[in-house]
Amino acid sequence: MTNLIDPFQRTITYLRLSVTDRCDFRCVYCMSENMQFLPKAELLTLEELDRLCSTFIRLGVEKLRITGGEPLVRKGIMSFFEGMGRHLESGALKELTLTTNGSQLERFAQPLFDAGVRRINISLDTLDEAKFAEITRWGRLPQVMRGIDAALAAGLRVKLNTVALKDFNEDELFTLAEFCAARDMDLTFIEVMPMGDIGNENRLMQYWDLSDLRDTLATRYTLHDLSERTGGPARYIQLEETGQKIGLITPMTHNFCESCNRVRITCTGEIYTCLGQEGKSDLRGPLRSSETDAPLEEAIRAAIGLKPKGHDFDYSRQTLGGQMSRHMSHTGG
Repeated sequence: MTNLIDPFQRTITYLRLSVTDRCDFRCVYCMSENMQFLPKAELLTLEELDRLCSTFIRLGVEKLRITGGEPLVRKGIMSFFEGMGRHLESGALKELTLTTNGSQLERFAQPLFDAGVRRINISLDTLDEAKFAEITRWGRLPQVMRGIDAALAAGLRVKLNTVALKDFNEDELFTLAEFCAARDMDLTFIEVMPMGDIGNENRLMQYWDLSDLRDTLATRYTLHDLSERTGGPARYIQLEETGQKIGLITPMTHNFCESCNRVRITCTGEIYTCLGQEGKSDLRGPLRSSETDAPLEEAIRAAIGLKPKGHDFDYSRQTLGGQMSRHMSHTGG
């Protein structure tokens, strides 16, 4: 079976799959407080998700990241993870992982490890309980902290993903770095992206340029650039004094598209070959139209054939260039 190769000769080996648009938080840069969620009938069933992922794996995908919404609020989701374990055992799938807000990890960390998950990303923007309640609207920090402890106890490698937000967590830069260093966890900072209508929140006011964040880190630590890549868009630096690795994801100030090897699929079966473009293709129709996978494979190849060269995100000239109408919770992070 030939691999999936896009028009710019990039081989697609990484699938990010949203299994639900629902979440138990309402983070201010991600969702409006009164979200209108999709009717459950529009979502792919767990069996369809398995068939979809299995087809991509057969076509050369080696890394599968499960996202949402909050993936662990999807009823029965552990049966899906357990099913994907067969592809890890066969060696066809090299890594099964997920991005989570951490709220359900106290319950699911050990079952995830048992299913073959070895690394997870936890989205956490502050270690201040009051600020956490403010930015997540519904979240409770102690619940997430217990989830982090459970993940580490289960043997999972944990990375914190922190959205850099001006005048919100700038003063926690060193606190977050030290928190991760003390627990041997990785840390990645992400520039806020213009995804979806979030009401009164102003993305330009939230935007914290990561070059400024890096300069601030350099006032306390000796920084070394690392050449390594982990299959995602992050560039890494190492802090000499702690030895820890910190990632910087900069869609606004550094276009990382030249090496893009990934596609995203929504919980309704829409494939987006670029996070920062509106172009999409439907996979749910072909998936449901036939008991064989031939129509699905054909649709996947056609979608990859439309993958653009790069995204259009831009904050220059104090305008929101390339703003996306869909919410990140729908596309999957």
